[in-house]
Amino acid sequence: MRELEFAVLGPLEVRDSGAPIRLTGMRRRRLLALLLLRFPHAVARESLVDALWETPPASARQQVHNAIRDLRAALTATPATAGSGAGSTTGSGVLATTATGYRLDVPPGAVDAHRFTEAARAARAARREGREAEAVRLFRSALDLWRGEAFAGIDCPGVTAAAAGLEEERLTAMEELTELRLAAGESATLVAELSTLTAVHPLRDALRGHLMLALHRSGRQADALAVYDEGRRLLADELGLEPGRHLRRLHTEILTDAQEERRTPKPPTTDTTPATDAPTPTRQAIEDHHRPTHHSHHGHHSHHGNHLPRDLPDFTGRTAELALLNSETDAHHCTTPLTSPAAPSTIVIDGMGGIGKTTLAIHFAHRRTPDHPDGQHYIDLHGFTPDRDPLTPEEALGILLRSDGATPEEIPAGPAERGAAWRSRLTGRRALLVLDNAADAAQVTPLLPGAGDTLTLITTRRKSAAPDGARRLTLGALRQEEAETLFRRVAGESRMYEAAGNPRTDTAEEKTRTDASAGEPRTTGPAGKPRTGTSAGEPRTTGPAGKPRPATSLARTVTLCGHHPLALRLAATRLRDRPSWTVPDLADRLSTPEGRTALLRTADRGLMPVLALSRTRLPAEAQRLAHLLALHPSTTHDIAAVCAITGLAAPLVEHLLDTLLDHNLADEPAPAHVALPLLVRDCAQSWTPPTEPQLQTTARLLTVVA
Repeated sequence: MRELEFAVLGPLEVRDSGAPIRLTGMRRRRLLALLLLRFPHAVARESLVDALWETPPASARQQVHNAIRDLRAALTATPATAGSGAGSTTGSGVLATTATGYRLDVPPGAVDAHRFTEAARAARAARREGREAEAVRLFRSALDLWRGEAFAGIDCPGVTAAAAGLEEERLTAMEELTELRLAAGESATLVAELSTLTAVHPLRDALRGHLMLALHRSGRQADALAVYDEGRRLLADELGLEPGRHLRRLHTEILTDAQEERRTPKPPTTDTTPATDAPTPTRQAIEDHHRPTHHSHHGHHSHHGNHLPRDLPDFTGRTAELALLNSETDAHHCTTPLTSPAAPSTIVIDGMGGIGKTTLAIHFAHRRTPDHPDGQHYIDLHGFTPDRDPLTPEEALGILLRSDGATPEEIPAGPAERGAAWRSRLTGRRALLVLDNAADAAQVTPLLPGAGDTLTLITTRRKSAAPDGARRLTLGALRQEEAETLFRRVAGESRMYEAAGNPRTDTAEEKTRTDASAGEPRTTGPAGKPRTGTSAGEPRTTGPAGKPRPATSLARTVTLCGHHPLALRLAATRLRDRPSWTVPDLADRLSTPEGRTALLRTADRGLMPVLALSRTRLPAEAQRLAHLLALHPSTTHDIAAVCAITGLAAPLVEHLLDTLLDHNLADEPAPAHVALPLLVRDCAQSWTPPTEPQLQTTARLLTVVA
């Protein structure tokens, strides 16, 4: 059975079961390189034309077709005949034609760049889990795949750029392997390797720091200081920069012969040279250099600290949302072309106020921290914060740069300059960034990383705040079981809660209370005609033989809270703090808009003020529309019904409803139908927008005559 292998970590080679396949002609080799760059994805014909010619001739598409035919023949021929192009011209099993272009159809492991990336990824995972020896073995196996410069000999701008990205990944893996070897006690055996690497890459602070440590531990303090001085002169002459803060600290420790021993035990040395009595730099200096600093060749460093707020100990539910977030994050790594540098990933979580966006983002960020060890940053952008304006991008960038360890003199003036500095610091790093409470896309876009494997989580009340290329998750209310679980955890498990279907809840008093409220809300169809239906505020269940049965008090309570996390916490806190209250008592108090407004608040926060913050970002016309819909007895409206209620023309109504949907103040249960959630209705009823001639000042109630 034939086993094709594609080697790009050096001169481009193709092997068939170990035997080389000779590819003649630069265009054929360029074409294969371009296909490998996007492997395992297809490459559009237009992309191939643009990459192969600076000024494509009229026959460019035909020439690409012919080159693909020849390449397919070479890949499907036997090694002995490949050079002449003889052999089968079908080759669909190796080089497939798609609707828009061409794709290599081989296992991922057939490409050495894929094997390198996977081995390096596995090494980092082993290192995070404390399996240092395995991490060393995996890094070595990954680096052994290299035979020289990636794509050596391929003259093509797109290929050259990708080769530079692969070279950066190789150097990063080398630095991480060296860190592990230093931590294991090697020193003298590393000096020669590190001297060569530092000479070839003199601006990489991490390599220079490793060489200084290796020399110092080998008893060559003067040589270690000379390596620092050489790097300082080079940086000053070529870039006008000083060495990074961590390299300066290491230099100071070596210079003063600090005697503080590392508190963590060190494995026995693997060096063949005798141990020396050379002083050891402080634990802080060593750890600073053992952290991944993929961007260190730019001349600056970061704290790589964890700045995330605490994760809630009683975080509840969101199982489906967490699974989706994990799937999106993992899929990003799987779909990024393996021969391209890692690209940043951005996920936006939007939803109404208090729905749990920040809680979910922080919980997920803590779970993914091991995958992004190069710093975890958090910033509140104050897009919806009472009594203050949203942060400007320039202000936000200043905060982020300071949290990443930038000194005041390292923070430039102006948003463009700060954005460039921030992106430069994140290049090549696997960091995590939480941009909380965003106002709009214009606020967050300048804060996004430009390169590197950084995961960015954005929370916002607006759907339109998602920047281009971001994936979006709209967060809704909790599911019934999740809502009940959260309520129990906050109120206390010692409370008595009725089980669903428990006969003792089907009392005459409970049935009367539930049935009395079931007839209140209706929905409106065309021209505002009412439809009968179940109340949005009162759950119903089905008893024996399908007969209606009132819901339990707990189910009724969480539904009257709209399955809204903040509302549930506030209501459960009230119940917890009132030992004499029962769950039915609480449900009774929550059964009216006035009761919900009064009850869903504590001394330091309230639900209605949180929801009302969205009003400050709404145009006056949208505020008035929300107010009128909240006053109307129907809960769901189509376009014609809203026109009848407001007296507005359909185009303007659609525009205003789009605004409410964008701000997550309305749901769209069906196309061209909107519904205000129960708690939004409660809040909007109290809004008193200024009178505008375009809108009715009171909701028009339509009477239908049978």
